[in-house]
Amino acid sequence: MTLLRLSNHRAVAGIVAPAVFLAALILVALLSPWIAPYDPLAQGPDKLAGLGSGHLLGTDQFGRDILSRLIYGARADLVVSVGATAAAAVAGTTVGLVGGFFHGFVSGLSMRSMEVVLAFPPIVLALLVVALFGPGTLTLILTMGILFMPNFARITYGQVLSVRQRDFVTASRGLGAGPGWLLFRVVLPNVIGPILVQVSLTLAAAMLLESGLSYLGLGVVPPTPSWGSMIAEAQNLGLDNPGFLIISCLVVIVTVLAFSLLGDALDRHLDPRRRAAGRVAAPTAAPRRTAGGAV
Repeated sequence: MTLLRLSNHRAVAGIVAPAVFLAALILVALLSPWIAPYDPLAQGPDKLAGLGSGHLLGTDQFGRDILSRLIYGARADLVVSVGATAAAAVAGTTVGLVGGFFHGFVSGLSMRSMEVVLAFPPIVLALLVVALFGPGTLTLILTMGILFMPNFARITYGQVLSVRQRDFVTASRGLGAGPGWLLFRVVLPNVIGPILVQVSLTLAAAMLLESGLSYLGLGVVPPTPSWGSMIAEAQNLGLDNPGFLIISCLVVIVTVLAFSLLGDALDRHLDPRRRAAGRVAAPTAAPRRTAGGAV
């Protein structure tokens, strides 16, 4: 029982810790106009200033405050990541629901179309679309939404296949429920767990992909700050301000890691098989024996 309680505490902590960090990050992004100590676009005379020189994290090559740019960069990165994940989740889940619930031509068409998207390497397709239509927030959201949509579709499709023939679905159909009611009010609530896990993992992947595209100059349009473009700027500075590069990389790494840990914790908590596997029974204490050998 002690080990079971300890396992439950660890499971809760695994969800709470990254969730608290991400909630704080979202709050900072929302309150960035009031939290940032300086205008992120304002240039100053103190170029490449070090830590604590009137600027908590120093300044870049244009004299712009690094802390303010990181705070505003969180807003840009979160908008793209959340927007792309929301678009992928809505579209992919709908395709998976329809494809898994209906048979024949509808099922084949929906899943074959997802396989066409999966045939393209994500970074190559993202580079192609951004290069054709130009960088920008809306372009990134639509591009990454298309890229991540097949993941939601395949997960939802597999879950719906295992649910559609269960008794509660058959009973609802027998009571006269239409396809729309069955899909979104009966089937969807029973397959939502893996979808929520995929949302967290997709947020991490979208954050990483957006940072990579911004690093290549194909993401958020400058001078709007984003973490990927800040890493590219810091790398060009070399040894002039190494703290700039380290801090910019750490922000991306910690945020992506938090999304990934949250997704893994949700998977353990929502998946009954993994939850049961994690419940290790407490070892039975060895029977005590008396001096005479009796138990």
